[in-house]
Amino acid sequence: MDVEFKASFFESVQKVIWYDTKLWNAWNFIKRGLPNFFKNIWRFRKELYNHEWWDYHFTLEMLYRSLSIVEKGISERGIEVDASKNIKVVKMRRALELLNHKLDNDYVERAELEFGGIVFKPFNLEELENGNYRLSLNETPAEKKHSRKVFKRAAQLEDAEWKELWEIFKGKNFKTIESFDGSDMRTWWD
Repeated sequence: MDVEFKASFFESVQKVIWYDTKLWNAWNFIKRGLPNFFKNIWRFRKELYNHEWWDYHFTLEMLYRSLSIVEKGISERGIEVDASKNIKVVKMRRALELLNHKLDNDYVERAELEFGGIVFKPFNLEELENGNYRLSLNETPAEKKHSRKVFKRAAQLEDAEWKELWEIFKGKNFKTIESFDGSDMRTWWD
C-alpha cells in the first residue's frame, strides 16, 4: 500500500513541531501570557485585594467575578447557536444571582420582607454575684416568636439556594439534547 502526502501536510507538521519548541513557548509567554496576566490582575483587583486564605467567602468572590466574565463573554460575543446558548446564559445568571445573595448575606432581610421586620432593642448586661455578666434582651414573647420565625425562614432560604447553586453547577444527567436545561458548568464554554 502506498501513501501519498501533499506538501501542505508537511507544512502542518512543521507548525505542530514549532508550537512545541522553547522559542515558541517564550514568544507565546511574551505575546499572550504576560498581557493576559496583567489583564487578569486588573479584572480581579478587588477580589485579589480582599482575598484571605481562611474563609470561603473570598473563594466565592473569585467564582462570582469569573462567572460574570464568562456570562458576559458568552451572551455578548458567543458564537454558539442561540437556542443552546440562551438556556446556558439563563442558568449562569441564576447562579450569579444565588452567589450574590450568598455574598451579600441578605437572607434575613428577604425573610423580613415576607414576615415583617424584626424589632431590635438595646440589650442589658446584668452583673451576677459571681462576677460574670448575663446578656438579657428586652423582647416580648411575641417579638421573640417573630424573630425566631424570621431567622428560621432566613436559614431555609440560605439552605435551599445553596443547594440550588450547586445543582446548577453540577447539572442534570440528560439523555438527549432536548432535555438539556443549561445547567452543568462543564458545558459553559464557547
